[in-house]
Amino acid sequence: MSKSQKPIYGGQAVVEGVMFGGKHHYVTAIRRKDDSVDYFHVPRKANPYLTTLKKIPFIRGIIAIIEASANGSKHLNFSSERYDVDPKDDDTLKDKEVSKLTMYLGVAVIGVISFLFGKFAFTLIPVFLAELTKPIFPSDFAQVLVEGFFKLLLLLSYIYLVSLTPLIKRVFQYHGAEHKVINTFEDGVELTVENVQAHSRLHYRCGSSFILFTVIVGVFIYFLVPTSPFWLRVVDRLLLIPVVLGIAFEVLQITNKLRDIPILKYLGLPGLWLQLLTTKEPDNKQVEVAILSFKELLRMESKVKNEIENEEIV
Repeated sequence: MSKSQKPIYGGQAVVEGVMFGGKHHYVTAIRRKDDSVDYFHVPRKANPYLTTLKKIPFIRGIIAIIEASANGSKHLNFSSERYDVDPKDDDTLKDKEVSKLTMYLGVAVIGVISFLFGKFAFTLIPVFLAELTKPIFPSDFAQVLVEGFFKLLLLLSYIYLVSLTPLIKRVFQYHGAEHKVINTFEDGVELTVENVQAHSRLHYRCGSSFILFTVIVGVFIYFLVPTSPFWLRVVDRLLLIPVVLGIAFEVLQITNKLRDIPILKYLGLPGLWLQLLTTKEPDNKQVEVAILSFKELLRMESKVKNEIENEEIV
């Protein structure tokens, strides 16, 4: 079975673990403080209305983002709460508070940079900073480029700074483990720790790539609208957020489809470069958790498939 014929699976790093999603289920595996592995299963409920919307180009990206944010929060909550083993432990409250901080930052960086606060902040702060440079760069063309520069600088600085903390670094390591497992599966190689570790921690479908594409796509779209007066510029940026997200999602899908084509595969390189910050090389125990999570998802997906086939026979 070729890569294009294989089922498409996605994932997300959580506190001390990895979540994977398939057609019918989401599964999270985490390593607890006593070194045991715990699982969290959530059935993927079909919504006919959302299913229809997810088939419409440019709109499907926005639906996917909202769905991923809502679902990812459940698994992040599970991982942060279940990581502790002994509820009587004196450090329980402190650990949970730190884990929740990790959870929120993990959502912001690995998922979608906070759909409510983050997206508005990362959209508007560069606008205000660029406006300050208008005496130096007065033209609309220059203003859009300066705004894009500040947005990229803000994004890279934020990711780099949070990656310096030990807890976030471990989340990024699990992010790398998630990618390695998906790459190994898509290459048709047996899921062993050794095989998974031999694969890249970067992947074309990663949400990190999507985040960077929103910056790039935004620059091109902003060329089409004026930067003056300032109030109109702010309104335009807010109204264009869904447009930027929708187009960036399509760009992500295109680069993933072209990743095996010479020359065209380089279109996805900017997103892969950003993943050098949002992923870290995992250790063997982290890879083991990612493998267990993915195998559990495959087991659950196979179970549902068999049940559907049996129902059709009856």
